[in-house]
Amino acid sequence: MERKTIWRQLLEYLYIKKRDPNEQRSQFVKYMHGMNRISLIMFLVALLIIIFKLLILPIFRK
Repeated sequence: MERKTIWRQLLEYLYIKKRDPNEQRSQFVKYMHGMNRISLIMFLVALLIIIFKLLILPIFRK
């Protein structure tokens, strides 16, 4: 059994890397990964908004 790294799992959540077709998945694991995917995408959007507000907006206000 191949050990998954955190980076590989993140890439799978963001649909950048295909998941292992031989991996067994139950319905509850699908739900858990779906919630993790939603949480990760919301975090990245919030991070982009914070960066925009703190770094980009002050440049245009001058």
